[in-house]
Amino acid sequence: MSATADIDCVVIGAGVVGLAIARALAAAGRDVMVIEQHDRVGAETSSRNSEVIHAGLYYAPGSLKARLCLEGKALLYSFAAENGVTARALGKLLVATSAAELPKLETIAANAKASGVDDLIALSAAEARAREPELSCVKAYLSPSTGIVDSHGLMLALEGHIQSAGGEVVLGTRVTHIKRDGGLFHLTLAPFNAGDAAEETTAESGADDTASAESISCRTLVVAAGLHASRLARTLFPANAAISDAVGNAEPPSYQPPETHFAKGHYFTLSGRAPFTHLIYPMPSDGGLGVHLTLDIAGQAKFGPDVAWTDTISYAFDDPDGERRAAFAGAIGRWWPQLPQDALQPGYTGVRPKLSRQGEPAADFAIHGPRVHGVDHLMILYGIESPGLTSALAIARLCTSELLTL
Repeated sequence: MSATADIDCVVIGAGVVGLAIARALAAAGRDVMVIEQHDRVGAETSSRNSEVIHAGLYYAPGSLKARLCLEGKALLYSFAAENGVTARALGKLLVATSAAELPKLETIAANAKASGVDDLIALSAAEARAREPELSCVKAYLSPSTGIVDSHGLMLALEGHIQSAGGEVVLGTRVTHIKRDGGLFHLTLAPFNAGDAAEETTAESGADDTASAESISCRTLVVAAGLHASRLARTLFPANAAISDAVGNAEPPSYQPPETHFAKGHYFTLSGRAPFTHLIYPMPSDGGLGVHLTLDIAGQAKFGPDVAWTDTISYAFDDPDGERRAAFAGAIGRWWPQLPQDALQPGYTGVRPKLSRQGEPAADFAIHGPRVHGVDHLMILYGIESPGLTSALAIARLCTSELLTL
């Protein structure tokens, strides 16, 4: 006789992706619990980004990022409209500021077309300035379906769907260890201390927290823990150890979780209102999309992020000598020469989970189900950075379609 689980499905992580997956499972009639270490949903990556609904311009054709961004964009606009979540298709201008950048601009446009993005509009410098008089560029592409969304409102709506379907979101609880035994997943739990995440590093071993006495078991497990996914996966798939299959037999650890790398990004805000009505994106840089302009739902302009590779999770805004502000001003000045002096104010920071290291090409999402790691009823998501917000509902479809067939 198989053991009885405390709950059918557990999703670790109440970011936008974890909430979207939990919503889809709950809507399918599954008993779902979301476990989140912070005292509110979306406290990490999901609330520390640009809140942009991406069109899918940058990602390799056929990749998960390309496919899920395109599908997720349509789903997100529909969900927002149906649930009273503020989302606006402001449009984005992708700009080349010199002739030397034109080949990269055309490469991005061609990549977008190959990925199924069919609404880009080429603009001459004069046509771009007609739309944005203070913009300086030699050519641009308008992406009319790029927009912004109230990420907090989105996550609250997803949480409401989960609860309406009988699911539960448990806050302030950290999963420290995962064990597979007798066909069930056993999660060791501990109260979350504010310093726990900040102390985590990319080299953390992921050892069990022996001080934790509480645990919970489930039949189906989704690890959507963002920055912490690799750490948690290593507790289930430790090096040189075996795990138990559905009937308790030991299986060799042929699967090893990928390593997650941390990339910190800083955002500056603008004192006063920006003279732009579109989002403005320069050419991408190493590890990111360049210092771009986005507008939040209230119309506040924000610039960023930059990319600062780090081994630890910290949200401190680092600019003690003003060098970061000067670098931002220089980058922004290439496409907005009239940027007022001293108009940039420190805003906030975010840390992105990346599967590539500094200097390496950007990696695709890694969504590992039973066909990858060999364990039934388990999905682990790694490297869900941009366009994770845009792709969340499509990622949920992908994960639940596999889980619900088991």
